[in-house]
Amino acid sequence: MSYQEVFIPAQKRKQLFAWFLPSHPSAPTIIIMHGWGGNAELMLPLAQPFHQAGINVLLLDARNHGRSDTSGHSSLPRFAEDIDSAISWVAQHKGGEIILLGHSVGGGAVLFVASRRTDISAVISISAFAHPKWMMLRYLTEKKIPNALIHWILHYVEWLIGQRFDSIAPMNTACNAHCPVLLVHGKEDKTIPLSDALTIKNSCKKGSIELLLIEGADHDSVDKIEAHAHQLISFLEKHI
Repeated sequence: MSYQEVFIPAQKRKQLFAWFLPSHPSAPTIIIMHGWGGNAELMLPLAQPFHQAGINVLLLDARNHGRSDTSGHSSLPRFAEDIDSAISWVAQHKGGEIILLGHSVGGGAVLFVASRRTDISAVISISAFAHPKWMMLRYLTEKKIPNALIHWILHYVEWLIGQRFDSIAPMNTACNAHCPVLLVHGKEDKTIPLSDALTIKNSCKKGSIELLLIEGADHDSVDKIEAHAHQLISFLEKHI
C-alpha cells in the first residue's frame, strides 16, 4: 500500500503523527485510533481491508504515543481532542465523508466525539468499556487498594481530566451519537468484559447501535477482528 507520513497540528501547539493511506480523492476517510499504550502500527492490520475496499485510511498516534508529541497526561478526553484534530486535517486536506474507528480507550473516545459532532458518517468502536468508573473500580479492587483511597482516586481522576465520568461514559455517549454505531467486542475479552458491550447497547433505546461479537477474541486480538473485516465493511456499505 502506498502511504504518506503526515504531521497534524494538535492542542497546545503539539503535533500528531499519522500514516495516510490514499485510495481515491472522493472516497470516505476512516480515522483509526489505537488504545492505551498502543500506536498506529498496531492497528495496521485493520487498515488494509478498508483500503482494499476503496476507503482512505488515516492511522493516528495519540499524544504520548508512537511518534506523536508528548503532552502531560493521557485520558479519554485527550484521545478525543486528538481525533478532533485529525478530523480537521481530513476536512481541510481531503474532504469527503469521515468514519471513526477506535480500540479500547480509543473506542470510547470515538463515541465521545460522535456524540458532540454532526459531521461523522459512522463509528466503529472496538472493545470499549461501558463506564470509566467501573473499569477503574475493577482495576483498583484487583490491586487491593483500600475503599477509602479508591473514593479519593476516582474524584482526583475526574478533576485531572476535567470531565465527570458520566459525561464521557460510552454507555451514555453511544446513545447520543449523531450517526450509526457498530460495537465490536471479543467474547474472550479479559480486560473489558463482554457485559460492558451489552450494557452499552442495551442502554440505548434507539436502534442505530449494532453489536458484533467475535468468537475467541481477547481484548487486543486485532488479528481476529481483521478476519471479520468484511462485516465491518458491510456495516459501512449499509449506512454510507
